[in-house]
Amino acid sequence: MRAYLGRIDAVLVQAVIAAALSFAHLHDLASAAGQDGWKAWAYPVSVDLLLVAAWRRLRSGSSKAAGWCWFVVALAASLGANVATAGLLDLTDVPAWLRILVAGWPAVAFLGGTLLAHTAPAAATASTPTEPETAEPPAEPEPEKPKTAPHFPAALVTHARKLADEHHTRTGSPMDTDTLRSRLGVPAPLADAIATHLK
Repeated sequence: MRAYLGRIDAVLVQAVIAAALSFAHLHDLASAAGQDGWKAWAYPVSVDLLLVAAWRRLRSGSSKAAGWCWFVVALAASLGANVATAGLLDLTDVPAWLRILVAGWPAVAFLGGTLLAHTAPAAATASTPTEPETAEPPAEPEPEKPKTAPHFPAALVTHARKLADEHHTRTGSPMDTDTLRSRLGVPAPLADAIATHLK
């Protein structure tokens, strides 16, 4: 555990040192290119944010081409500032092309950050099946099973027929299902089934 924490601490210290130096170099270059005050401090922030957005896209495992593209762009801006401020460039006389690059950087960083943060990863969209692919074929209806007449005890049917005949003799009309159900004391579905046998 101590060894693991030691490795983490070493990495964090190295990251802080590298970030601080790169931050300072970007600030100095932006300031030398005519971006003074708060604007000079905003440049290193935008470079670091673009690096973070590109790194997150690379870690997501999808659309790595876009992640690598913008990671290289941000890394080039950071390394370029480090090299330029290492004595290879006269910061009192910055060339026009570098002033143009520095002035155009905010638009580039905004474009990259927007594309990385708000564009759906290609792998995710490619792996999502389209509607025709996900639609299942309609299920074929099962063949209708032939209906078989329910079997009742002969005594029950005979008794029901006797009740129906008595009702017809007494009232002059056939016995309805509700009356049959109440006379037999059976559930309605059973009374319906028995009534079909009496017709």
